[in-house]
Amino acid sequence: MLHAVWHFSFTVSDLDRTVDFYTRLLGFELIHTQEQSNEYTSRLVGYPDAHLRIAQLAVPGRPPGLSTHDLELVQYINPRGTRQDPGIANPGAAHLALAVDDIHALHERLTAAGVRFFSPPNAITAGVNEGGWTCYFEDPDRIVLELVQPPAHRFAG
Repeated sequence: MLHAVWHFSFTVSDLDRTVDFYTRLLGFELIHTQEQSNEYTSRLVGYPDAHLRIAQLAVPGRPPGLSTHDLELVQYINPRGTRQDPGIANPGAAHLALAVDDIHALHERLTAAGVRFFSPPNAITAGVNEGGWTCYFEDPDRIVLELVQPPAHRFAG
């Protein structure tokens, strides 16, 4: 039986750069970093002699649930991967939506820091989040993220 989501994970090309992006620009808290280069990790990921650098991050102020982190970032030192077509319409593409309380101010701050957005914040005009705002943007590896400012009646934080 499913109990909870343990964490969400992205594979990145430069762990230090990406941790900086998620902590400094988005406000995540760095919980833990580690290197994994052992038999268990190689079996888990299916690559002989796998060597990974891992960072675990959390939304600050959220009490830990089953896991102490929400987002895991993984850099493969061995084997080195290559970025495939990052288009969001491709099967297997994913994105992470982040709830915020002032999407316009955050969009302005991230844009000033050089973050690439698909569009400015868009008013949500239909569906369960009608009255809110949303926009997509990319992290340093072109992983798609979404800012969502829920309508006042749905915002819980």
